[in-house]
Formats: sequence, C-alpha cells, structure tokens
Amino acid sequence: MSLFSRWKGGWLTLLCVVGTWLCSPALADLDRQRVEALFPGADWSEPEGDFRVRTLSRNGDLLGYLFYSQDVVNIPAYSGKPINVQIVMDPQGVILDAYVVEHHEPILLVGIPEQKLHDFSAHYAGVDADQRVVVGRSRDPETVTVDAVSGATVTVMVVNETIMGAARKVAVSLGLIEAPSGRRRAARIRGGRGAAVGWEELAGKGALRRLHLTRGQVDEAFRGTEAEGMEQTAPDQRGGVFIDLYTGLLNPPEVGISLLGKAGYETLMGELREGEYAIAVLANGRYSFKGSGYVRGGIFDRVQLRQNGTIISFRDLDYQRLSDVYAAGMPGFSEMAIFIVRPEHRFDPGSPWTLELLVRRQTGPVSGIFTSFELPYATPETYLQRPEPVAAPEEKPVWVRIWYQKQFQVVVIGVALALLLVILFLQDRLARHPRQLHWLRRAYLLFTVVFIGWYALGQLSVVNVLTFAHAVMDDFHWGLFLSDPVIFVLWTFTAASVLLWGRGVFCGWLCPFGALQELLNEAARKLRVPQYELPFALHERLWAVKYLILLALFGISLDSMATAERFAEIEPFKTAFTLHFDRQWWFVLYALALLVMNLFTRKVYCRYLCPLGAALAVPSKLRLFDWLKRRKECGNPCQLCAKECEIQAIHPDGRINVNECHYCLDCQMTYHNEDKCPPLILKKKRAGKGKRSVPEAERIPALQLEEG
Repeated sequence: MSLFSRWKGGWLTLLCVVGTWLCSPALADLDRQRVEALFPGADWSEPEGDFRVRTLSRNGDLLGYLFYSQDVVNIPAYSGKPINVQIVMDPQGVILDAYVVEHHEPILLVGIPEQKLHDFSAHYAGVDADQRVVVGRSRDPETVTVDAVSGATVTVMVVNETIMGAARKVAVSLGLIEAPSGRRRAARIRGGRGAAVGWEELAGKGALRRLHLTRGQVDEAFRGTEAEGMEQTAPDQRGGVFIDLYTGLLNPPEVGISLLGKAGYETLMGELREGEYAIAVLANGRYSFKGSGYVRGGIFDRVQLRQNGTIISFRDLDYQRLSDVYAAGMPGFSEMAIFIVRPEHRFDPGSPWTLELLVRRQTGPVSGIFTSFELPYATPETYLQRPEPVAAPEEKPVWVRIWYQKQFQVVVIGVALALLLVILFLQDRLARHPRQLHWLRRAYLLFTVVFIGWYALGQLSVVNVLTFAHAVMDDFHWGLFLSDPVIFVLWTFTAASVLLWGRGVFCGWLCPFGALQELLNEAARKLRVPQYELPFALHERLWAVKYLILLALFGISLDSMATAERFAEIEPFKTAFTLHFDRQWWFVLYALALLVMNLFTRKVYCRYLCPLGAALAVPSKLRLFDWLKRRKECGNPCQLCAKECEIQAIHPDGRINVNECHYCLDCQMTYHNEDKCPPLILKKKRAGKGKRSVPEAERIPALQLEEG
C-alpha cells in the first residue's frame, strides 16, 4: 500500500469518527447486507439491460433480481428530486424487498425519523408487481393498502409510485408479467356546439358522479385499525354528512357550458394546452377535499386521480378556483375547484379513472392512519371519439417531461440570464451611471434571493460539483444533470461565465445566499451598523480556508458521496433556501450566525468558508476576458478602490484578485467617475490649467499696419 493510500485512509477514518452522527453505511455494503439476509451466499451478476438489472443466483439456480428505481423511473418528490429505492424481486414478479437508499426529502430532516420511511417501504414485501397499491385504505378488496407516514404524506405517495412503477416496468421487460401488445390511442373529446342542460340531466347521463359518505361510514372504514374509536361519531350523528362530493370532466362542451356558462367554458378551453383536461370537484360536508397541505408543500394530499395504475397528484399550479356554477337545479356547495391534468400524465378521457379521497385519523401526537374512498368515473360515450388501436409509442425521456413541467421557471431564469449578459457586455457604459447601476444591481439581487433561491430552489452547491466530478470519472450521462432543469440552466451559464469572466459573475449576481448577505449588509450600512475589516495580511491568508474545505469534501467523496453530502452542510444553503429555516435548531443557528456576522463584515462566509466559491475559483485562472479596467496609478499611489472594495478583493498594489472578486462593478464605477477617481481628477485639473483664459485687461491690443 502506498504512503498516499495509508494517509488517505487514515484521515478519512479519523474524520468519520469525529463526525459519527453524520456518517451512514456505505451504499454498496448496505445493498449486500440486505441481499445476504434474503439469499445467503447469493452470487450477483453485472447490471444488464436498459434497467441495469442484476440477476441473483446460487449454484446456478435463479433466486431473483435486484435493481434500483433510479435506473427505471424518475419521479420528482417533495424536494424536486427523485427517491432511489433498491428493489429485490423473485422470478414470479413478487417484490421481496424495497429499501430507500437515497433521498433528498427535507421533510425527513425536520423531526421525522428516517426509519419511518424504511418501515413504510418494508410493507411492499410480498406485493405482486402487477397489483394495485394505495397509500391509506381502500374499499376495493383487490387493492393492497399501506399506511402513510404522518407528516410526510406527499413523500410516501411518491415512494409508492416509484416502487410500483419500477417493479412493473422491470417485470414486463423480464417477461414475468404480461404487457399489452398494443393500446388504444387516447380518445378525443367530441367537438361541436354544446347546449346547456340541467344538473339532473348531467347526472343522469353519467357526466357527473357522486361520492356520498356519512360520518358512520367513515368510522366503519377505520374499524380494525389503530384509529378505531378515534374521533368517534356520536350514535345520533352517524347519519350526518361527512362529505357529499361530485366530480365531472369539463372538456365536453355540454358539460362545460352547463356548469361554467358559455363564456367561462370558452375561457377555460382557451387556457388549456393540447392534451390537458379540466376536472371539476364540488363538495359539501364537514371534510375539505382541499385541506391545507398544498399551502405548505404545493401538493394536494387529500385528493388524487388514478388511471390504469398511474397516480396523478395535483399541485398548486394545477388548481383553479371555481366560484360560479350555472347548471339549473344544482345544489349549493361549500367547496368547489377545478384541477388541471397536465399532458405529461397522458390522461385518456376514454378510459375509466378514479378520483380518490384520502381521509386521515389521528392516532397519536404525530401519528395517524389514512384510508381512501374511491369515486369511479367513465366519460359518457356520446362525448368521445375513439381512434383505432395502435402499437404503444415510446415514452419520452423522463427529463423531457420534467423540463415541460418546469418550463415557467426555466423561461424566467433564461430571461434573467440574458439580462445579466447585457449588463456584462455594457458594463463600461452602465458604470458611467452609478446611481442607476446600483439600483439595477439591487433589483437583480432581490430577484436572485426570492425567485432563484426561495421559489425555484436554484441554489447551486458544492455537492453539484462533486457529483459532476464523480460522473466524469465514473459513468457520465446527461440524464442525471438534465433531470433538474433549473440547476442545469444555472450551471451551464455559470460554467460559461467562469471561463469568460471568472468566479465573480456567479458569486456576485446569481448565488442566492451571497445575494441575501449583500442585501442585509447594505441595509446594515444604511442603519449605520459599524463595519469591521481584517488586516489585509490576515485576510489574504484566510482565503485558503475555503480551499482546504473543498479538498476535504472531495477527499471524503472519494470514499463515500453520501458522507460528503452530510459534511457539505457547512454550506447553509439547504437551511436558508430549501427548508426556509424550518429545521433543527443547530442548523438554523449556524445559518443565522453567518448572517449576523455579515452585518458587521460583508460576506464573511463567501470570503473564507464557501467551498463552492473555491471550486469556481480554480478554473477562473483560465478566463478569456479581463474587462475590469485599471490605471497605472492604481495601487501606487491611489488606494481608493482597494479601500472601497467591500470584500477586499483588490491588493494594496492595485491588482484585482479574480479568485476573490465578486464582480460588483463598484471599482469600475469609480474608474469612470471624473469627480471621484483621483487620476481623473488630477487629469481634469491639468487640462483646466492649460485652457485658462487671459483676462481682458491683460490682452495686448492688435495693431493694423497700413501700407505707405
């Protein structure tokens, strides 16, 4: 073993001992442990096929198959990133084990033990790949039900889709379950002019379907569970209405015009894109089908749609208020809504679908049991046009569907990046107008904090750098990076800007945490909070700290990427933006401490601790342009820019350290300011002396000489 190998192994071991609470078992070890528990002494084949399935065998006898959901499906979860599940399946297509090996769910970092997620996935052992599985409870005896994790309903719904979707695809590819040789193309809604009809006629045709639940029926649904007896209804109130719910597809002209009126229907149809469908949900009763989960997490966790085994969850952007309904004879409703089914779900109005209502009963302070009630729906044939069946087309790559879902964020960020390019290319002209440039910069920083950071969750991280480095060294594929459109667009622009101008464009304009620090420090200066700067010699030596942190994280990642991600919590980005400071107190205290220090010394974290800034500074040496202008007098004798640089990126000799510069353009505003830049002031004075006019009294009169 080489000296380097012994040194590397030694310091990694020491680091993991010091950070035991952050460390987790290596992924490969954990995989093998679980497979060994199922099949002691089993042999593993190399990954094969599109889904990278491993065959498990012993002495030539087939035992089962092992695969990872990330190689089969890519379904964004609460965090916007997919959950990776290790799945073991037997030769008959029965799931033997499902274990979550990777997730980025912030909700599981806020008081909910991760073990609850593992306990949830353990319920899939013994489930056939072609069975229907519902989170909660179902009245369908053929349906498999699993209880949700209280406080993480959205996450476990995604885990359910991930496990069953991956298991079905792999089982079909291996021939363990049958797949249809072809399928019908989605039916289309018959066009034409529709006439308004009454509520009773719509219900009679089947265009409106009803789910009526009494309080007693809901109590019965929880009988035999831990929630039995909880929130029990009094005997004389068991016949009371729990919820009286109606649903219907609004796309057929007769239905839409009857419910919304002609103008409302035409407006709705004008807003829908090709392949989108609008579903009305109207209800009375003591139970709200909307709930409040969509306010916190953006997903409606009490109602969802299921078609052909596919679960369609609704987000806040899929919801529209429904305030007026015009159908004659319609009962009054206390709650009405329109949900839009997006094209990526490939909804077929000609196939039956089910609206599922999820009801929760509390069993403890933070625990509960869920059950679901199904409302089946089939669009009346008179509203449909059915094409001939065709072979099933190939699905678009998952990343394409994700980009389609996030096109709004991508377009807005694209426009913002184009504006930033304009600012960079016109920086000399803009720097001649310092007041306007200052306000433009403040507005851009505010956009970076609010939209890029808090809304689009576009805070780049050193983890992205480590992931890219490992992908290049191991198995690079674009799908890994294209699966998050916002991060991909920002990284593409950042990579280009680093090669053109250096680190400063990202750190000074596009980093949400950096922008937050700058805005807070500027407010502190306005409030006359005292500012402190370190002596330049000490300041210069502290620059090295962030590079040491970067090297440490990279070294840890060589041993375990999961451990490196945990140590990367030195970045306060997840706390400040992903979780909006809703986290364990020590993470929040750390982030707030950095922001408080920033009030007295601008961007302390960025200057000395940020490993992402260090990673971007390394390739900055290769930058093509050096557009920050300097004069020969800069540094000797003039020290104005060096003293005014608020992150001390200008050396006393006048050189700008591109590795530390945040491209705020303050020095360029001084450079072009004839009333502030000392060399320009001196030049102006000298020019004034050369053009000094002679007073009238001192002028010698001109004489005209006459010939003679």
